[in-house]
Amino acid sequence: MSEEVGTRAVVLGGSIAGLFAARVLAEAYDEVRIVDRDVLVGTRGPRKHCPQTYQANGLLARGVQILEELFPGIVDELVRQGAHRGDLSGTCRWYAQGNRLAQQVGGLTTLGVLRPEMEYQIRERVQQLPNVEFVEQHDILGLATTADRSRVTGARVQAHGAPEERVLEADLVVDATGRGSRTPVWLAELGYEKPAEERKKLDLVYVTQHFKLREGADPFAGDVAINQIPFPAQPRGHVFFKTDRGLLEMTTYGMLGDHPPTDQDGLYEWLKSFGAKDVYNTLRYADPVDEAVAFRFPTTLRRHYEQLARFPGGLLVTGDAVTCFNPVYAGGMTVAALCALTMRDHLHSGAAPVPQDYFRDLARDAIDAPWDMTNTVDLSFPGVQGERPFSVRFGNWFLKRVQIAATHDGSITAKYFTAAGLIASPDSLKRPGFVLKVLWKSLFGPSARSREPYVYQVPPGVEPAIPEPTGLSEAA
Repeated sequence: MSEEVGTRAVVLGGSIAGLFAARVLAEAYDEVRIVDRDVLVGTRGPRKHCPQTYQANGLLARGVQILEELFPGIVDELVRQGAHRGDLSGTCRWYAQGNRLAQQVGGLTTLGVLRPEMEYQIRERVQQLPNVEFVEQHDILGLATTADRSRVTGARVQAHGAPEERVLEADLVVDATGRGSRTPVWLAELGYEKPAEERKKLDLVYVTQHFKLREGADPFAGDVAINQIPFPAQPRGHVFFKTDRGLLEMTTYGMLGDHPPTDQDGLYEWLKSFGAKDVYNTLRYADPVDEAVAFRFPTTLRRHYEQLARFPGGLLVTGDAVTCFNPVYAGGMTVAALCALTMRDHLHSGAAPVPQDYFRDLARDAIDAPWDMTNTVDLSFPGVQGERPFSVRFGNWFLKRVQIAATHDGSITAKYFTAAGLIASPDSLKRPGFVLKVLWKSLFGPSARSREPYVYQVPPGVEPAIPEPTGLSEAA
């Protein structure tokens, strides 16, 4: 490109991964353009082409740290807008193997915020960057390259309703289009090898609905979330938390063909089936404000770009377009943030990075640990197909011991979520002192308290929305 135009990066996809990428690209390029099919600027609600926008989305503790690093002050702003700030191990109520974990504050910030509001607040800050422009309501058709196809020189796009396509010239194109990324197809068309893909079939369906607590009722009892982790004996789970606009967001899910219904009575019956009765009992004092919405997630997916020997210059891939995790572990947005940090390390005053170097570091620094961790847990379910070497079988055996020990000791819960929240490496759970503590604390099984029903005190005069008795004490 000419010196008058300066350097330009084009980001394909304006969702969370694209916004994080644009933020770091704006530090190195004179101009950054974000291309998306939707109207982005000013949109505060769900978007048509963001299929998970209605579902619960969360940043792990490491993701919250990166969010604040890239956009200083945004966490406080989200809280001012109504988001609930909590501690992942201290004010979130967790059930593992059906038992309630002991709680202890671990300095692991979590946010209860609706996905559209989080995306809006991030987008507003990206929009304020003087060298960023949103190219809205455009379809992404493909790549433009040099004659020898060794380098990508732009993206072929077409505005909705326009008769012809055009090329957005660029020194760097970043694919942030998510799971449906067409980069593997584009590579094949250009004469390159497609990346090897790794998949695990989960047949996961999750259902989200929003509620409002009745006046005077707060069965959360000081916590901000109630979560049950699925396990082989019950491949069902839920995430239930306080969020902005005074709403409660409830997402429940089932794997391997065991799927939650979306009709109201059926959904209540599904929630009654959980060993942890907290969610159903809370909903007795809450009214639904919308319909339940389902989303299907068939398989996890990892594209191994780091294994390719050849790759065109001027092209990078980020976020779900590289790796799509089991969403019940809430790692997708955090890994997208880690991808942005890796990208930043490879930007040098507008010079396009070497793709092979970027993908190598991306695998090592952003993807390997969360992929291995979640992949190991997925393989604890007998119905999930895949090889189970000793490392996987031992990992699941030890994880079960950690979860049992955590019913006795909140410090173990905090340590566990330091790794699960991607603050620390999973190897931090293998240190001798921690291993010995876990083995001792788990020796006699879960604590008696962890198996007792969680009892709320509901103020007199608060009428339940669901009148039938469920074991909830009205006067604890």
